[in-house]
Amino acid sequence: MINWDLVKQELDDLNGRLSSGENLDRNQRAKLQKKASQLDALVLMYDAIAKVVAEVDELQEQLDNGETEFQELYQEEIDAKNAERQVFEKELDELLYPPDERDSRSVILEMRAGAGGLEAALFVGDLFKMYSMFANSHGWEVSIADVSSTDIGGYKEVIAFIRGKNVYRYLKHESGVHRVQRVPSTETQGRIHTSTVTVAVLPEAEDIEVNIEPKDLRIDLYRSGGAGGQHVNTTDSAVRITHIPTGTVVQCQDERSQIKNKAKAMKVLQARIYEAEQNRIEAERSKDRKSQVGTGDRSEKIRTYNYPQNRISDHRIGLTLKKLDLVMAGDMDDLLQPLIEHEHDERRKLGGVLDEQST
Repeated sequence: MINWDLVKQELDDLNGRLSSGENLDRNQRAKLQKKASQLDALVLMYDAIAKVVAEVDELQEQLDNGETEFQELYQEEIDAKNAERQVFEKELDELLYPPDERDSRSVILEMRAGAGGLEAALFVGDLFKMYSMFANSHGWEVSIADVSSTDIGGYKEVIAFIRGKNVYRYLKHESGVHRVQRVPSTETQGRIHTSTVTVAVLPEAEDIEVNIEPKDLRIDLYRSGGAGGQHVNTTDSAVRITHIPTGTVVQCQDERSQIKNKAKAMKVLQARIYEAEQNRIEAERSKDRKSQVGTGDRSEKIRTYNYPQNRISDHRIGLTLKKLDLVMAGDMDDLLQPLIEHEHDERRKLGGVLDEQST
């Protein structure tokens, strides 16, 4: 149980420190201000719930002691107040266990064919279509940064931007190995083949979060061609950027403009370096945890798509849906919402705002 008197006392102490002449450096003051803001929101929501509870108690007493003809009116008011309380309690829970600060961001989606050769490449195409249709249903924008296709269709690799509100919240759990079981169109004996595709979902990094020095970059220009792009450029507009300190290499050839390709490549580079740093920080934090929300390990086999049985199974939460055809057509809500709820449950186990140190 939360001792709200202690929470209010801590808020008073924080506000006292912030308004006093205490010598705080910039980082300390920012940290205290953030904590005070969090506690203030919690206290306001708790007080709102307490007020509704008191009103329900008063109405219930009037219902129990009131005249018969007013009982229906009292009950309607009580039901309305209880519904309001449920909304407030949900909001309080979100404040106590806040979501990932990156949830509202756009993402960079990377998909690569794994085991299974050409069949894996075909499945990359199917997954990209699935994500694109899901994005379209949410009003998000999809644009390709780089693509490498095969002679029979499908893609060895696709790197794309998906921009919109809360994209990372919905798609971040897609990182990992996706396994498909189906009969390839080239299979004459009707045998089921198993192939894999690796998916990575990176939150788009802000410029202020990733400091990349120009001297640390090697930029190569070349002419895109072959089956890799939507068209074959006739000028050296394709861009390859190497981040020398980390050895990270990105390339973009989908745009006809060298400037646009360079801008897209830099966004991908920033996201990869940002993700690597976030993983490093998360790994350090996890040493002191008994459990963690999840690392998004791309070597982990997260899901199986079984076409003969029209079945899709997410192995992380034991979820199985008999609607693979609908999911592949972009109807992913029943697949993604349980993962979002599971993440919230895991956050509760790890502790929330009131478990963090204020100094």
